[in-house]
Amino acid sequence: MRIWSLHPRYLDRQGLTACWRETLLAQAVLAGTTRGYTRHPQLERFRAAPDPLAAVAAYLAGVADEADARGYRFDRSRIRPVPAPAAGVPTMAAPSIAVTEGQLQLEWAHLRAKLARRSPEVADRWRLVEVPETHPLFVPVPGPVEPWERATG
Repeated sequence: MRIWSLHPRYLDRQGLTACWRETLLAQAVLAGTTRGYTRHPQLERFRAAPDPLAAVAAYLAGVADEADARGYRFDRSRIRPVPAPAAGVPTMAAPSIAVTEGQLQLEWAHLRAKLARRSPEVADRWRLVEVPETHPLFVPVPGPVEPWERATG
């Protein structure tokens, strides 16, 4: 499972669809509707969010927005609705999750290597990008690779 901290615009078609599927699985794990992948390290950052399901819904919405921009049709009805707060309870701000610059650089190198093998034309489109943008859910902060990161290859 790879839930990229990078903006989905950098993903090729295969990467974008895989990200959508894998994040739908993450949503199911966080909702308690599946037994697989419950200990996956990529889920730690969502579990640490004040509202994990709202955070994963925001992530999925960002991926779906990129799909829309490309003319793809991702089924947004698969994004679990986030319940509205009770009357008189203030609404929370849009979720955001910090991600370290070290993590972003690791992911960027990992994605560039994948693109070079799988989609050279997409790799070429992004060859001059040194500091990639994050997915809208994430806010970059200084720091090394995230402690939950396991796979680098």
